[in-house]
Amino acid sequence: MPVPWFLLSLALGRSPGVLPLERLVGPQNTAHCSPGLSCHLWDGDVLCLPGTIEPPPGPVLVPTSLQTELVLRCYHETDCDLCVRVDVHLAVHGHWEKPEDEELFRGASDPEPREPGNASLQSQVVLSFQAYPTARCVLLEVQVPASLVPSGQSVGSVVFDCFEAALGGEVQIWSYTQPRYQKELNLTQKLPALPWLNLSADGDNLRLVLDVSEGQRFGLSLYWDQVQGPPKPRWQRNMTGPQNFTLNHTELVPCLCIQMWPLEPDSIRTNLCPFREDPRAHRNLWRATRLRLLSPLAWQMDAPCALPAEAALCWRAPGGGPCQPLVPPLPRENVTVNKALEFPLLKGHPNLCVQVSSWEKLQLEECLWADSLGPLRDDMLLVETRGPQDNRSLCALEPSGCTPLSSKASTRAARLGEQLLGDLQSGRCEQLWNDDLGVLWACPMDKYIHKRWALVWLACLLFTAVLLLLFLLKKDHVKAAASVRRVLLLYSADDASFERIAGVLASALCQLPLRVAVDLWSRRELSALGPLAWFHAQRRQTLQEGGVVVLLFSPGAVALCHEWLQDGASVPGADAPHDAFAASLSCVLPDFLQGRAPGRYVGACFDRLLHPDAVPALFRTVPVFSLPTQLPDFLEALQGPGAPRPERLRERAEHVSRALQPALDCCFPPQGVPGPECRTGPKAGDAT
Repeated sequence: MPVPWFLLSLALGRSPGVLPLERLVGPQNTAHCSPGLSCHLWDGDVLCLPGTIEPPPGPVLVPTSLQTELVLRCYHETDCDLCVRVDVHLAVHGHWEKPEDEELFRGASDPEPREPGNASLQSQVVLSFQAYPTARCVLLEVQVPASLVPSGQSVGSVVFDCFEAALGGEVQIWSYTQPRYQKELNLTQKLPALPWLNLSADGDNLRLVLDVSEGQRFGLSLYWDQVQGPPKPRWQRNMTGPQNFTLNHTELVPCLCIQMWPLEPDSIRTNLCPFREDPRAHRNLWRATRLRLLSPLAWQMDAPCALPAEAALCWRAPGGGPCQPLVPPLPRENVTVNKALEFPLLKGHPNLCVQVSSWEKLQLEECLWADSLGPLRDDMLLVETRGPQDNRSLCALEPSGCTPLSSKASTRAARLGEQLLGDLQSGRCEQLWNDDLGVLWACPMDKYIHKRWALVWLACLLFTAVLLLLFLLKKDHVKAAASVRRVLLLYSADDASFERIAGVLASALCQLPLRVAVDLWSRRELSALGPLAWFHAQRRQTLQEGGVVVLLFSPGAVALCHEWLQDGASVPGADAPHDAFAASLSCVLPDFLQGRAPGRYVGACFDRLLHPDAVPALFRTVPVFSLPTQLPDFLEALQGPGAPRPERLRERAEHVSRALQPALDCCFPPQGVPGPECRTGPKAGDAT
């Protein structure tokens, strides 16, 4: 992180006498000596191998003390890193003896031995630096004339610039000679930390505390740091210290950064990005990521921050099953956020979906063509593969795999193999992709469904005609049939009593009439598909038909919402395999966060169990009704524009209230009134 020197001075102390740190320009390491010495820094680092202590052969030059100084190494005007300068003081240990010591002294240009007075003494000094997770060793060659080497006295020092370090860290420095003639010197130093910024938890949110001197004016900005392009500002304000404010936990993303600068002319700005490794920030990032279609074959993934992601195409058949990978698979593509990408296709199709994965985990799946080309079609995807010598084979992609058209299996594709082959040869199938590996074809199946079910459709038409004739006899019945609306009821199965009340409410709503879907009545389908897939299919169908999703809140549901908003849910519904409410939160929450919930969702709770104010604020952006007190308003919201007259609405509310009252009195009797024994009925897992 670039660190301006005025903040480093603030970190070193608030005394007015603190001077700005010295700035070193460029990335090169250097060494320089005190007068009378000559020194040379070896290129690159060396191995840190102190070795064992050896007896000196005579007078040797050894380090006697270490001193450090903090400086700035700057690559650009505003891009500086903290650096540790090391000053090594040297002295000569040992005494001169003749004739053994004469070999130690050489003139600068005379290879023959000379007297000590005209010779020089050379030493190799190693500096070892450790600051987690960095470890470095450098080698300095130092030479001193014999005239400056009285034994036991200091002869000068050599300065090394410099070892880079991080604010707030601890560094350890050792110095010794090669070979080692004495125990190495060592120095441990704790580097200062910037005192002006502190992050602390504030419930679900995050509190940012700015410990700036009282009366000091400064600017503060929050922005998204972009890998490509300039940063995107989110919030900026001028303040007077000290200050603190709260960040909503839903705003945290890995690239959210904080910038601070003093309100002074030509001030340097410092930046901090503290959420890059925060798990909550990464979860929020995926929740905020969206896929959108730009043109028939171009798409884009919109996200606040860069993401390591891969995209692939899959085929989703109607019925709510999993999206099937294409065979042969189209090559996976690395995704760059906020950048237009091209599909390797000839034509789009509503059943083609995009899957985005990160670290081999599926994060997003969206059928991008469903909005422009309509809902999923009952088409059969034929895969034509090309082998050596132009050998070709055809198979149909089904949930069980790719079924050859000539197969005798009992699947739909095998039964209609000859007809599908005829459609392909006559040009009735739509080509989606073509390359050297093969071809993908989408063949409509509507006509085969019509032929097979012709008699059934005829019976249905006759039955519908009879019903219409009966409905015409009663005008109110005709209006009721026209206003039937689909309702998806979601609740948390806190216990058997609450599950029973939810079932009674669903049964009463069916009599209004409303078409009610609830997991209590779909246990077999829920177990086969899984809670998430079942809810996804029900929610899509309900909203496509203009229906409404009811969130029935209980203390358990409120707790699940708070837990999901705070920590996320790694596997929705893992602890309760039949709890569609827990599984639904991963799809419900984006609708509320992006303002798509009004008109599609309503909330409800029971008077005796929960107050509407206990519902999390995010879900109170839609009406939350207290039952049975607000039953008329609740029923009017469910039936929408086709709601009956007020008198008729009150009659229906009384009918629902009468149906609910025994169950409420049984399971949640009024305070001080003992209720009858509450029959809970069969367990959730017993329903089929």
